[in-house]
Amino acid sequence: MGSQLNPCLAFNGNARQAMEFYRDVLGGELEMGTYAEFGSPDAPADKIMHATLRTPDGYTLMGWDVREEMTHTPGNNAAIFLGGDDVQLRGYFERLSVGGTVTLPLEKQSWGDEAGSLVDRFGITWMVDITHQQS
Repeated sequence: MGSQLNPCLAFNGNARQAMEFYRDVLGGELEMGTYAEFGSPDAPADKIMHATLRTPDGYTLMGWDVREEMTHTPGNNAAIFLGGDDVQLRGYFERLSVGGTVTLPLEKQSWGDEAGSLVDRFGITWMVDITHQQS
């Protein structure tokens, strides 16, 4: 199989809700384990230590709740990018934006694609680009 690169998102106590939301948006199988299930006695038992969402489209998204002794600092230095020629991406954009903020409406851009960006209700930045063949 080799190696792989997957985004792993840090949350401040709401990883379960966020990962379930992403499963509802993207579909797929979600596996989650709490700190207690992994045998970590000094962490909040009900918080998520490891979550993995594998979607029918081949995406893998991971997440976890930071431990209380760790600083959780949401930022804007990273974004999840979804791109391709699949019009299903439009639906992902619409559903991810519910409760969030659209920072660039999904519309035709100067390079010919439909593109947009948003910050979802969990503070995660998403970029969507629907490729259109040039005529």
